[in-house]
Amino acid sequence: MPQKSDDPALFRLFNEIGIISQLSTTMFERVMPHDLTVAQFSLLNHLSKRDEPQPPLKLANAFQVSKGTMTSTIGRLEGKGFVEVTPNPKDGRGKFVGITETGLAARKDAVAALGPDLAWLADHVTQKSAIDLTEELAEIRELLDARRDG
Repeated sequence: MPQKSDDPALFRLFNEIGIISQLSTTMFERVMPHDLTVAQFSLLNHLSKRDEPQPPLKLANAFQVSKGTMTSTIGRLEGKGFVEVTPNPKDGRGKFVGITETGLAARKDAVAALGPDLAWLADHVTQKSAIDLTEELAEIRELLDARRDG
């Protein structure tokens, strides 16, 4: 039973999200195939939902990490053959990062590896609750994204 708190409701919400993030990161990394970290999986997941390759700086901004951190993550995934880095055809200096077929397969393997943990959680959280929470959290994310970008 959660303790009562005098902290503001939104503070408590973000505190819970932070704790869930830590717990889910540990859960994910315990089962990730291909020696993937959560950061690497997250980038594969992000790229799998994009129609076109993305510049590293745009990826760094999307993940709120430094360009150096993103370059390191990209390099590790490139070494595994999960992403491909290509020069910008317009100026040759910039680069684009896209997911490979092998990367798509690795993402699929990772989602499958999470299956037992997600099935366990599904025994404790209803699908309706998960959908409702996701919709509400997406609204908060969109507000924070707009504020960051504005």
